[in-house]
Amino acid sequence: MTTVFFRADLFHAPGLQAGETAAIERIDDALIAVEGGTITAVLRPDDPLRAPGGPFAAPTPVTDLRGQGVLLPGFVDLHIHAPQFPQLGQALDVPLEIWLQTHTFPLESRYSDLDFADRVYRALVRRLLANGTTTAMYFATIHYESSLRLAEICIEMGQRALVGRVAMDLAESCPDNYRDASPAVSVADTARFVEAVPRLAGNDGRVLPAITPRFIPSCSDAALRGLGALAAETGAHVQTHCSESDWEHHHVHDRMGKSDTAALRDFGLLTRRTVLAHGTFIDDDDMALIAAAGAGVAHCPLSNVYFSNAVFPLRTALEKGLHVGLGTDISGGPSASLMENARMTVTASRMLEEGVDADKPAAARGRPQNRVDFRTAFWLATMGGAIALDLPVGCFAPGRQFDAMLVQLPHDHLLDSGHGD
Repeated sequence: MTTVFFRADLFHAPGLQAGETAAIERIDDALIAVEGGTITAVLRPDDPLRAPGGPFAAPTPVTDLRGQGVLLPGFVDLHIHAPQFPQLGQALDVPLEIWLQTHTFPLESRYSDLDFADRVYRALVRRLLANGTTTAMYFATIHYESSLRLAEICIEMGQRALVGRVAMDLAESCPDNYRDASPAVSVADTARFVEAVPRLAGNDGRVLPAITPRFIPSCSDAALRGLGALAAETGAHVQTHCSESDWEHHHVHDRMGKSDTAALRDFGLLTRRTVLAHGTFIDDDDMALIAAAGAGVAHCPLSNVYFSNAVFPLRTALEKGLHVGLGTDISGGPSASLMENARMTVTASRMLEEGVDADKPAAARGRPQNRVDFRTAFWLATMGGAIALDLPVGCFAPGRQFDAMLVQLPHDHLLDSGHGD
């Protein structure tokens, strides 16, 4: 297999956990060796292997990216509702449970139309790639064929992805025209999907299936048990919502007498390959369960402003050893940019730490020691997401996949003396 080389100025955050190890590393004129998509070496200019006469002194073929921008690891977006892209930024003024019934479920029901699905999904994947998202975890819809089409489009366009056919069968909370006919159908169609995705033409393992119970309020106990058994049988990734809003959090407590996290564990849906979207209302006991399972959390700071109405305790979760990455939560989140969500991660942490109610004394306004900075936010958008998914992406290191973006910087601005606009 041919080795190809890249010379680039790069930034990454290669630490295996957040906190103090989330330092951003800069390497000017790095030489990256890539074989079959896998990084085999990352060498600094002063590395002896690059010295005259060394094995990497004059490698070929080499693509020189210096002067064209800076190389960053591709972003990893842990939570996207692909069919909701057409309503991005819309109807964010109503509560979650109303938004689902009056806006979202009617839109998602349209994806029985393959032509419509194809147009939307192509536009979405194109937008995300342009925004630097090279790995995406998608909720699709209940429709088997159009969910497969999303996986096919990711393969065609070169995006690493995890795609889930959504399982939702509970008549009390799902529309008549948009739900699985029974728990057995939920499980059977999910099993068929999990089996089909790896066999799609051109899929070299870059696109994976995910078992996707929408959330507990939309699924029967029988469906959840069956999906948990399927997760144990196949080892597939799992994605679902967890303690996103007051409504969802209390719904699960009232129905099951336990938290979302505990219920998902009892159904067999809390595994090392599980990603829990939001987790805004998880407590210390929930965090202990998540950490013990090695599951991940998709922190969605923009979406949480609109539908969680609270701030996820990110720093606490990281200090307790949870695997956390970022999610845009299209379209509960009004932006398809993970960079914007990384910025909001910092802002939200400051809001949690300092508080927002000016009528309260400063000492009683917030929760101390909850801020994170841009270094942690960048780590979450790259390595944090990679660790949550247990995928070899997120930084430039031997054994990792060369999933990267080249960011072209405005040179005139960088060279500005600081006296411009």
